Amino acid sequence: MEGGLLILVEDLLTMFAIYLIITLSLNLENGYAGIPNFGKVLAVAGGAFVAGSFPGRLMAYLMGFDTGIGYVNDNSRIVTLITRALEGNLLPSIALFFITIGVAAAVGAALGLLASYPAIRLREDYLAMTLLAMGEGIRIIGQNFYPLVGGTVGIDVPDPFAYFEDLRYITVMFVFLAIALLVMYYSEHLVRSPLGRVLRAMRDDEVAASSLGKNVVHLRMKVLAVGSALGAIGGALYAFYTCNCRAAAYHRFDWTFWPWVAMMLGGASNNVGVALGVLVFLATRYSITLLKVQLAPFVPFDVVWLDSLLFGMALILILMFKPEGLLREKPTHTISRKKIETRMKDISGNREANK
Repeated sequence: MEGGLLILVEDLLTMFAIYLIITLSLNLENGYAGIPNFGKVLAVAGGAFVAGSFPGRLMAYLMGFDTGIGYVNDNSRIVTLITRALEGNLLPSIALFFITIGVAAAVGAALGLLASYPAIRLREDYLAMTLLAMGEGIRIIGQNFYPLVGGTVGIDVPDPFAYFEDLRYITVMFVFLAIALLVMYYSEHLVRSPLGRVLRAMRDDEVAASSLGKNVVHLRMKVLAVGSALGAIGGALYAFYTCNCRAAAYHRFDWTFWPWVAMMLGGASNNVGVALGVLVFLATRYSITLLKVQLAPFVPFDVVWLDSLLFGMALILILMFKPEGLLREKPTHTISRKKIETRMKDISGNREANK
């Protein structure tokens, strides 16, 4: 029982780290910049496809295996040999992991820029629909372009954490949580900088921001690039966690709708609220999964749809009665209050001295 509980907690916290990264990136795009990104799965799937295609082929090249279509056709055997080679080599495993994360972030940023060109000048409703279509498009490409990640069959991903053997999952949990904390620190630093105020001004009134000399189009492009890079990191982490990449697994429900629910639940434009929302969301989903058998006699439909229906209803209720979420948006000061007070005292002292 204790072992099963430990596994559950490890899985919960690992998924919390992955969803926190993705939801923070969505909060940057929508909560702070006002970009209705209903195609978040575009970046997430892009990062996952990098993890599914890049590290295995890189190691296959170094070990003398076929890196073309033969790698996909004989994927299971080749990846097994690669993982065995990584089991006794910590430094190459670490290097492979972080190089892949860097490549995933770069590809995610490129996808964000690519999505911004045809969509960025559109109004919010048309922008949302365009991004939604692009998000759906990458899944279709992944499913139908076999050499990328094995089409509908999928592809195995080398395990850079195989070195830790029995401690693999707890190591993954701590590494992913550390990366999520770094992303949260970066997001907080970004929105508390002068750029954060500009993003809020653009979100609240584009015309006013433009009249003050701010290039709204370029700002949107930059935000989509940064947000997509962070989302791609989340997608790559999920592929490494599961050690496989199937294009069908990256659909808009899990990787667009759920992050939106978590963000709205915790509070848009509040990174701490987003973290709380993700935790509450995942804890509730895991609880429903554990209790599905017990709840089956009491619901008039298949319990498989229980969490989807509950969270759909929850989102509607949040929008109706508490649109600010669990934690409302708070003003962020570019300079700390203490520094402002000290500076004001210095100014007052200089005025008195000049008299």
